This record gives sequence, C-alpha cells and structure tokens, in this order.
Amino acid sequence: MKFHTFTVEEVEKSLNSNIQQGLTDDEVKKRVQQYGYNELEKGEKQSALLLFFSQFKDFLVIVLLVAVILSVLLGEYIDAITILAIVILNAILGFFQERKAEKALEALKKLSAPLGNVLRNGNWLKVPSKELVPGDIIRFSSGDRIGADVRIIDSISLEIEESPLTGESIPVEKCTEPLLEKEPGIGDMKNMAFMGTLVTRGNGMGIVVATGMDTEMGKISDLIQRAQSVETPLQRRLQQLGKILIVVALLLTILVIALGIIQGRDIYTMFLIGVSLAVAAIPEGLPAIVTVVLSLGVTRMIKQNAIVRKLPAVETLGTATVICADKTGTMTQNKMTVTHCWIGGETWTVDGIGYTPQGTFYQNGSPIDIQKEQILLLMLKYGMLCNHANVKKKGEEYILDGDPTEGALLVAAMKAGFERKQLLKEYKIIKEFPFDSNRKMMSIIIENSNGRRFVVTKGAPDVLTNVSHSMIWKGKEEILSEELKNSIQTAIDNLASQALRTMAIAYKEISPNQTIDEREAENGLTFIGLQGIIDPPRPEVKQAVEECENAGIKTVMITGDHLITAKAIASQLGIYHENSKLIEGKTLATMSIEELEEIVEDVAVFARVSPEHKLKIVKAFQRRGHVVAMTGDGVNDAPAIKAADIGISMGITGSDVAKESSALVLLDDNFATIKSAIKEGRNIYENIRKFIRYLLASNVGEILVMLFAIVLALPLPLVPIHILWVNLITDGLPAMALGVDEPENDVMKRKPRNPKEGIFARGLGWKIVSRGLVIGVVTLIAFTMVLNNYPNELVYAQTVAFATLVMAQLIHVFDCRSERSVFSRNPFGNMYLVGAVVLSIMLMVLVIYVPPLQPIFHTAPIHLSDWLLIIALAAIPTILLGAIDLLRMKNKK
Repeated sequence: MKFHTFTVEEVEKSLNSNIQQGLTDDEVKKRVQQYGYNELEKGEKQSALLLFFSQFKDFLVIVLLVAVILSVLLGEYIDAITILAIVILNAILGFFQERKAEKALEALKKLSAPLGNVLRNGNWLKVPSKELVPGDIIRFSSGDRIGADVRIIDSISLEIEESPLTGESIPVEKCTEPLLEKEPGIGDMKNMAFMGTLVTRGNGMGIVVATGMDTEMGKISDLIQRAQSVETPLQRRLQQLGKILIVVALLLTILVIALGIIQGRDIYTMFLIGVSLAVAAIPEGLPAIVTVVLSLGVTRMIKQNAIVRKLPAVETLGTATVICADKTGTMTQNKMTVTHCWIGGETWTVDGIGYTPQGTFYQNGSPIDIQKEQILLLMLKYGMLCNHANVKKKGEEYILDGDPTEGALLVAAMKAGFERKQLLKEYKIIKEFPFDSNRKMMSIIIENSNGRRFVVTKGAPDVLTNVSHSMIWKGKEEILSEELKNSIQTAIDNLASQALRTMAIAYKEISPNQTIDEREAENGLTFIGLQGIIDPPRPEVKQAVEECENAGIKTVMITGDHLITAKAIASQLGIYHENSKLIEGKTLATMSIEELEEIVEDVAVFARVSPEHKLKIVKAFQRRGHVVAMTGDGVNDAPAIKAADIGISMGITGSDVAKESSALVLLDDNFATIKSAIKEGRNIYENIRKFIRYLLASNVGEILVMLFAIVLALPLPLVPIHILWVNLITDGLPAMALGVDEPENDVMKRKPRNPKEGIFARGLGWKIVSRGLVIGVVTLIAFTMVLNNYPNELVYAQTVAFATLVMAQLIHVFDCRSERSVFSRNPFGNMYLVGAVVLSIMLMVLVIYVPPLQPIFHTAPIHLSDWLLIIALAAIPTILLGAIDLLRMKNKK
C-alpha cells in the first residue's frame, strides 16, 4: 500500500488501528500470527562440513585429485602427498573466506532497534522491537533507532538520518502531510520513517505499516540472499586450463600406449609410462603459486589502503571495465563545507579541506585580507554563534560533533580566525529559539560586552527573506525592495546551479530590557547574506577518473542525492560530459532491465536511486558484457556490491553489512585507491600469465623429451623423481618470483582485456608450445649425445638430460617477464627472480654432487666438459626464439 499518499486518518482506518489507545493484547497476538515477528529472516545456512567439501568442486582441483590417484597407482607416494597437501591448503583458504561472507546478514540484523516505545491498551510500554506489528503506535526521539517502517503521524522538529538506506548522511526533515507523488524515492518520503534509520533531532510518533521482511530493510536482506556471487575471470580461466590439461593427459596416455603396442613393447609398462606422462602434464604447483601470488598482491594492496577479503578479487580488478561509484564519501569528502559567501551583490570563495579550520578567502580569484571585510566577518561570526556544532581535533584529524550544515558554518568562521570560546566571552547568549521544520530557522538573542542586544537568525533563504524588512547592499543597509529580493533569488539560483545548498543569516538589534517571543524576534530582520555549502569532491579523484578513462574504464556516479547536485559534482570530476545522460530513480523504476541495457552505456549519473535500482544498474552493465566494480558504504549498497564482479566497500564510513558483502575494503574511503588497486590487479593477472607460461612451457618440454624418446625407441631420458623435482622445485621458486614482477610502464594505458579472453590468448599458447618444443629438443639432444659417448652409463646420461632441462627452464624464465621479447626488459629488473634462479641452480648442484642424495634422485656427478654442452644447449631456446620475437616486433612497426 502507498501509505505515504494516505492521510493519517486513512492509515489508521486501513490498518484498523487506534491512535489514542493503540492495539489490544489480543489484537497483537493475532497480528503476530498473521505477519510473524518483526525480524529479518536468515538465509539457509550451509553446514561447515558441506562448505568445506564444496571447495573441492573446482575443475582444476578435480584434475589434481585424479593426479593424486594416478601417482599412488604408480607408487610415486611423495608426488601424491605433495599434490594432496596443496589441494587441502587451497580448500582451507576457500573455506575461511566463504565463512566470512555469511556474516553479512548477521550484521544487518544489528541495525534493528532492540526496544521500542509502543502504545498498547492505552499505556506506553517499552517492548522488544521484534514484537512490533502493523498498526502499532510508536514514538521516537533524538538518538532512537527506528524499529519498523512507520507512517509519521506527529512530528516536532523531527530529522532522521537515512544513510543505511540512501547512502546520504545529511538528516532528512520529516512531516506528517500526505505526499502527492505516487512513486517517490526513499529519500523523498518525508512522511515515512524506516527500520534501521536514526533520529538525529526532535521527536515524533507514527503507525507501524510494515515489519520484518516487508520493511525496506527486509527487502534489502532478501536482495542480499538472492544476489549471486559472480565467478571471477581468473576462476573461469583456471577451469578452462584444467579441462585442457585433462584432455592433454588422456591423449598422452592413449598415444603412448598405442606407440608401445605398435613397437611391440609390454602393454603394462607402456601404460605406466603413459600415466607418468599424464601426471607430468599437470603443473602440480599451479594452485599453490596462484594462492601465494594473490596473497602477496593482497599484502601490497594493504600498503595502498585496500584490504582484499576474497583472494580472486585481486585479479578481477584488473579486468574491470566499469566502476559504479557512490558519490558521498567516495568521490566527495562527506564533510559539508562552505565554499561561497554572498553579501549584497558581492561573492567571496573560500578553500580548505574537510573540517580542518584552515583556508584562504578569495574575491574574483585573488586572495583577500579577511580582516578588512567587516560585513563578511559579521556574517561568519553570527553563523558561529547561532550554532550547536563542535569540531574537535583527534590526532591529526578534525572531527565534527553535530549537524553537518552547522559544522560547515562553524569551520568557515574558524577559517576567518574566530574561536567559539573567545566569542562566548564577548557575547552572552540570553535566549534561544530552536530550529523546527515548520519555521525552518533558528534564532538566538545575544548581548555584547557593551550591553547591546541582538537577535541572530539562520535558516532557509526564502524564509528569512520573508521575515526581513531590510538587507545589506553594497556595504549599506537598504529597504528590502522587490528588486533586491530578486537579486537574492538570482544569487540563490546561481549557487544552486553549482549544487550548493544555501543558508541565510539575518539579525536585528533590540533594546536591552525588551522581552520578546519567537514571533517578534523573527520579524523585521536585516538580511546579511548567504553561505553556499557543498560536500566537495576529493581533490585527487579527478585525476584518478581521468587515468581510469585512459585505461578504458568507464566511471559512473550512483547516488541517493538530488540530480542537480550529482550532475555538478560529476561535471567537476570529469565523469559527466556534454553528451552524457542522467537518470533519476523514478525514471529507472519504470524501465525494464532490457530498456536500461539499451542506454546504460551512455549514462554518467544515476540519482535518487534505491537498492533495487543499484542492483538493476549492475546487472544491465553485466548483460552488456562489462566487468563491474561497485562501490558503496550503506546497507542499501550491499545487494549491488554482492552481485557486482568486484564489490568495494568503505572502511571508515562503511556499514558492517556493506563490508561483509564486499570483496575489497578501502581503508581511506577514497576513489583514487580503486585506481591503484586496478593497476595492481592488472599486474597480478599479467604475472599469473607469466608463470603459467613458464610452468606449462616447462611441462611441454618434459612431455616432449619423453615422447620423442619413446617414438625413437630410446631409453627414457628422465625418471619420475626428475619430473617431480622440476615441477615443484625448479618451476616453483622462479614462478613465485615472476608473481611479484613489477608492472610494465604502459599497464594503465592499455584497454581492459576481454573478460571472456582465454588463458592462452594474445599468443600465449604459441609461446608455450614453441618454447616447450625447443626445450624438449635440446634436452633430448644432450641426452643422446652423452648416451652415445657413454653407452653403458644411462644414469649419467639421464643426469645430463635433467641438468639441461633445468638450465633451459631457468634461462627461459627471463623470457617470460615480457610478452614482447626477452631483450625488451632488463634481466636484473626483478632481483627476486635472479635470487630464485641462483637458489634453484644451487639445489640442482646439491642433488647431483652430494653422494647421499644421488641414489634418491638417480643422479651422477657431471664432468666439467659436459657442463659447457649443457649451458650451450640450454641457452638456445631463449636466445633463438627471443631473436625471432624481436624481428617480428620490428616488422610490425
């Protein structure tokens, strides 16, 4: 029902309630049975055991489990134990990450008020909020959290902060009159109060119209439960890789068995060799290296004020094509600030950041000496006196205690050199007439040290204009003519066009002995001027938006604020351009997802949106093939954050619900941090491609050297322990070092990669096969040459083949640092990699030359002359193919 359109009497009648007596106990029992308790439902909770075993559903994990079984059949127990340990480690990590996600709905439940003041049987009682039912009469005052959705029936200076639902921290003035608009946004329902919102001023009374899952908070809870977490591009690519590996493993087994039968070899022996090759095709260390590299990325991102809650999200950031960013607090400072002052046809501007009381005043773009501007000082001083806000210094930061608009006036006066304590020594506040939503102004009577008394009033400009009989114009007091009223209105319109809220200041002198009431005090005033207030953009955001645009990432502003404010801020930040579209929530509500999908690419700003709208926007972009990052801080943002490809919440102002639903938390609530995180995400993915290239080229080399030997009816060049050593030691350390490689210079100048791009895209498949082929060939050449020289020393020839394979791979790892050519990057640019290569060589030397290790690893000491052969052959794949890459690059240019 559209209760906001009903009169109080109609609401009372439709809910069969009684404003004077409330509901009876019997009626409450019936309604509890009908509507249930006023609490949010929990989603179906998966048992811890099932959640743990669900971690083994990933395709690559299944491939590794098959490898474990095959290794056991072959008697390679060390291999089997190692692979199994990796799989279990990954499952444990995934389990703990998903357990954290379950806290989102529990955090949401904390926002419901524990107790409510309710009228039952003619008496006011305090009852648990879960016992509220539709038709209950409840009352609330400053500091109370609303326990259900309520149609307001009485309002005295009532203001409610609705940021959990709208994202906007400025309290909303409430009223009791019915609204004409049928489908207003939540922020525009001035006669409604909602579960989980906070009363910041005044008091009121209302009829409960919705409880539990029927409330706006309940709808969000339902959206969170229904929103599906999106599989990340990395997870999709690793699944694709797992499928390719299983096909390769099966084909290898079949091929080797077939060759053995053709050559007349023992079928059982050939089956075991085929299975050995199949296991060799699987890079056992890959899941562990991916996990470690993502974890290192998480560590680096913490230093850049971003906490990653879900490991794959690090890489997903690199694929982002659209950032749907909340305006308040992310792009703006979430600190209301006076930026313009207007008095009698003259305008001043003032700079400064947030609530820090430091700033310079300007006129016509030039700094001024504020002490010479007496009328401006008078307005700022009166704005400070007629004020309840306070600014405290906490560490290096200034914190506001009080209303944000009053805080803005206070800080503006502090920038001019005023101190409240000092002013209160010069002026005594005799009386106060508090603000209320009917008068829309606040007044005080002050007395200065000379005994003179003044009324000082602040409030809405249109209201103060009506109660003023004169104004300051060009430094003099003039009768407030229609012409001057028009000048004030022009100034208001000009400031409003820049998205500034305006606050007017007026005063009058009264006789010291005069006793006056509210009506007399707020009449016949002298209008001084206007202060223009805005939540200003963060200074660093404009450049971050521009860098994202250069990187092919579209930034869209989504806000619960009014369209004119959103447009002005978006224009200042370079988000809104001449041909951009702006859409309001009420328009969005009438559009289908298909209709939105048609125009969503052209929209720069969505204003006055609801949680359902945010979810619709995210889905529309996703249906257009975009990878969507969604930022937010309120409960209202949580469903869209969860549904986005990468959900981002605010660490300072963010609600627990938003944080628990997100994959990334910004410690500084700053949009610019997202840009840094995207850069890190892009680099991590490129590094993952680098070590996948390295690992698979190595595996291809191992497979081919064995396969060629079988085809040529040669003894096997490698034994299983050699393959295990290469897969876990030779491959592992350098692969991890590749994972922390620094980004190339143009990483934020490239367009986002296609989220559907395969793991082998951009020539990676060719690089893996070509390098693997040449590595396999040179290893086989080394083996056959040494076997011809020492025909009775198979172990020695296998050791030379093992050393050649290891050295070829360790030289090849430097080629993996660039997609262009090994010669295009400084080989010593990654000292972790140099260290990993040196350590791998030392470990290889140990297993070759330490006598107790030789029987375990089937090795024999290599002669110095054969080392020259090994190094010469091992260098061929990288030098030869690197030179080909360089020639290809020159031909492209």
